[in-house]
This record gives sequence, C-alpha cells and structure tokens, in this order.
Amino acid sequence: MTNTTSNQPADNVRLGAVQAAIWRNTDSEGRTRYSVTFEKRYRDQNGDWLSTNSFNRDELLTLAKAADIANSRIFELQATDREESAANGAAKSKAKGASR
Repeated sequence: MTNTTSNQPADNVRLGAVQAAIWRNTDSEGRTRYSVTFEKRYRDQNGDWLSTNSFNRDELLTLAKAADIANSRIFELQATDREESAANGAAKSKAKGASR
C-alpha cells in the first residue's frame, strides 16, 4: 500500500499525552485503506518534547480509548469516501449522458 496524499494523517485522535494518527492509503487496486499509528508525547529532563510508541500499564486504558475513537472515526471516513465516490460516479454518468 502507498500513501496517496501527503505525509499528513487523514485525522488525529488525542487523549492527553496519547495520540492516534489515522492514515489514508491506497492499495494497488485503487481501494482506500486506513491504518493507525499510536504515540505518546512527553517532555524530557531538559523540557524538550519527545515521543515514544511505548506505553506503561497506567496508560493502556487511555491507549485503548484512543484506539476505540480512531476505529469509530475510520468508519466515518469510509462513509464519507463512499458518499464522495457515489457522487463522483453520478456526476460522470450525467456528463456521459449529456455528451451523447
């Protein structure tokens, strides 16, 4: 699969220090697929912001909630994709009919 747009996520979910980035990808057959990456942001002893994909026991419920919200958001994105696809298909059909 390849990322067809920019290097920006399609959406983000943030709960405190835990962030889920939702990525839109297109497979070799042109189908849109979504994936999610998770990270935790924190400050080091110098005050600089860093990130990790390692979570301790006390963060697992927050991670699970972020995954749950990301899952729901992907369903919303897929519904929007279907609506846009249907609208584009109807517009193309209408344009074909008008050119005959």
